[in-house]
Amino acid sequence: MLKNISVFVVGLIIGCACAALWMHHHSTAPTFDTAYQTVLLDTGQVYYAKIEGLGNPFLVLHDVYYVQSSTDPQTKEVKNVLIRRGKELHGPTETVLNSRHVVLVEPISPSSKVAELISQQQQSQSK
Repeated sequence: MLKNISVFVVGLIIGCACAALWMHHHSTAPTFDTAYQTVLLDTGQVYYAKIEGLGNPFLVLHDVYYVQSSTDPQTKEVKNVLIRRGKELHGPTETVLNSRHVVLVEPISPSSKVAELISQQQQSQSK
């Protein structure tokens, strides 16, 4: 009887492990209905971008923006500027991130200040 209970418990544990593994591999990645998403990394870096491959080991960011802060040494006033990636010396066309370092992904509301700034930059670049 004890042997039967042991076999049942081991079978139950294996069954639960298999079910958890199956659910992990068959879960669907979230989708967003906004043009841009916020991506927060475990380093504290924040990107605003169009994302591809959410739920995969690597996340690809397109049309990437980030905020650069500078402090006026005399007034101590902090100025934040939205910068589009690609202007750096190496001119990246996309950014590939290891998904293990992504803390969260959130949609950017089309009516938000970030969406407004992105739109303004795109309009000024197309002129």
